[in-house]
Amino acid sequence: MSHTVLVTAASGTVGRHVVETLLESDAVVKAGSRNPHRAGERLSGLEGLDGVLLERGDDPFVEFDFERPETWGSALDGVDSLFLVRPPGVAVDDLTAFVDAAVRVGADRIVYLSTLGADRNVLLPHHRIERHVAASGATYTLLRASFFMQNLHEVHGRDIVERDEIFVPAGAGGTSFVDARDVGEIAARVLAESGSESGSRSAHRNVAYDVTGADALTYDEVAAAFSRVLDRQVTYADPSIPTFVARMHARGHPIGFVLLMVGIYTTARLGLADRVTDDAARLLGRQPRGIEEYVADYADEFR
Repeated sequence: MSHTVLVTAASGTVGRHVVETLLESDAVVKAGSRNPHRAGERLSGLEGLDGVLLERGDDPFVEFDFERPETWGSALDGVDSLFLVRPPGVAVDDLTAFVDAAVRVGADRIVYLSTLGADRNVLLPHHRIERHVAASGATYTLLRASFFMQNLHEVHGRDIVERDEIFVPAGAGGTSFVDARDVGEIAARVLAESGSESGSRSAHRNVAYDVTGADALTYDEVAAAFSRVLDRQVTYADPSIPTFVARMHARGHPIGFVLLMVGIYTTARLGLADRVTDDAARLLGRQPRGIEEYVADYADEFR
């Protein structure tokens, strides 16, 4: 049975891969973005997506903004399932108000992209959002993802290209990196399987998955992987936190985002980011992508 999914942050790090995978199913996809035209241009580079859109003959992109409730009605029209992401800077109250509005108009399935440890850390915005989603009355799945490999090019690619260094203050701690493509595929699978009460599909109802890579790596090990794949020496700089903040802020990153990064890397420095589970492998039916596969696939970003 076909169903209609609204993917929020559809052109984001994970959302774009949710859209790509869902479009290969029989789901009706609404790809929500503050700027649908720009989102369409950004997603057009995904391998195979242009062909899928041409074959389907539809345009999935719709205007949607958590901070503009006037965009909610048309975006939610006919929607029964949500892929929910909190973009940086969006207030928790705006997001939870949207969840309530979505449930009122008939959305009864929510897959929320959270972060590893959100259930235990009451200081994280994701903690409050998880609780709100669970109490919303909709069936839910929480995907608590570890640190995305894609941050290495989206946030730190400039240092790798210009200085051959990974410039993050994470000390010697390990991180269970996960590829955003795998997270997107998992989310799409859970969404595509919603509505069935039989077999393994019912196991996704009202549960949380801790989505990590297969290994926890230190940043020295990550730098070594970059060196092997790119065939040049890449090192791990491990700057002090003030030095990291100064460089990132000087490049125009908002201070709130920089401090969020500091929190993430401090978690790694303290040895609290190395948890590994088999949830991703079980949901994918294969091992999640490793760091060398990621570097090889995105090699052009580092040249």
